Amino acid sequence: MNTLPSSLLAKLPPSNTLSLCHFAALEKAHSLPFPPDSPVLLYGPWSAPQQETLPRLLALVYPAAHPLTWYPAAQTFPLENWQNPPDDEEQQALYLPALETGHSLESFQEIIAHLRAPEDGCPWDKKQTHHSLRKYLLEETYEALDALDASDTEKIREELGDLLLQIVLHAQIGVETGEFTLAQILKTVHDKIVYRHPHVFGQTQVDGVEQVLTNWETLKQAERAQKGEEQKGMLDGLPLALPSLTLAQELQDRAARVGFDWPDIGGVMEKALEEWQEVQRAETSENVREEIGDLLFVLVNFARWKKVDAETALREANQKFRRRFSHMEQAARSQRRELKSLTLAEWDELWERAKHALRE
Repeated sequence: MNTLPSSLLAKLPPSNTLSLCHFAALEKAHSLPFPPDSPVLLYGPWSAPQQETLPRLLALVYPAAHPLTWYPAAQTFPLENWQNPPDDEEQQALYLPALETGHSLESFQEIIAHLRAPEDGCPWDKKQTHHSLRKYLLEETYEALDALDASDTEKIREELGDLLLQIVLHAQIGVETGEFTLAQILKTVHDKIVYRHPHVFGQTQVDGVEQVLTNWETLKQAERAQKGEEQKGMLDGLPLALPSLTLAQELQDRAARVGFDWPDIGGVMEKALEEWQEVQRAETSENVREEIGDLLFVLVNFARWKKVDAETALREANQKFRRRFSHMEQAARSQRRELKSLTLAEWDELWERAKHALRE
């Protein structure tokens, strides 16, 4: 069924939009290639592989009770009670009613464009620029990190949505100023991912993660050469606004990819001890600051060798300390004690009680 008969289309519920998709397009798909808040008609010859892949793909987006209808038999059933098409029909079509508006990137883009519309948009949204939105992008990024750290599924979903809002807002401003469109943003990152993963989308063979990272840097250098950009060093391109621990680990990661690294973790531990001794010997405030910086840099390297993200480790330690200290405050208040009046031994007792109560 390379073309759809008008008699079949006439049987479908009326709609302002209709997405068409051939069954063959889904055979090796990992996600659905159409917006679910528009009605969809899947069509073409039916085969055994589709019997396994199609229900799984649909279940990634559509609820279990979502009604599906086979044509031309007009056989309707809920997704959770999947039924294969009648055997007596070689050509089949499966109709999927639309989910409510808001389940696709396209409908979200329309909402943001409406917010920015000169005639009936939101006064606050219309005033925003790339520059004015910078702080919100940063705030939403850290709120998403907090949700990830807490492993709070509902909060993760909400915060990722807020982060997406910032991206689409910037895209809409780009449309209005003639700088770029969301489609161009998507196409750019699509091509970049395909190009930098020849071991997935091409014929390149790799042996482990380290070779993937090495190839990644090589391909980035080739991209710059194709664009006529000046040859950059391994450490160029890292944003200086990154949190210091993250930047330190990224710097060390990149240097290690070209061989600037200790042969084993023992060298890192010796260097850490050396830096600690230098901190103890430092006399002026400037020297203390410098030596503490060196010590922290080496400790980040130690974390890298242990395959621990230093920024995440410290953020989790901060959160743990905050929970324990809050527990101690509450315990002291319950005893009607002033925090400043507690002795070191009493603080230590409250700390141990907090550790036990919070089971860290």
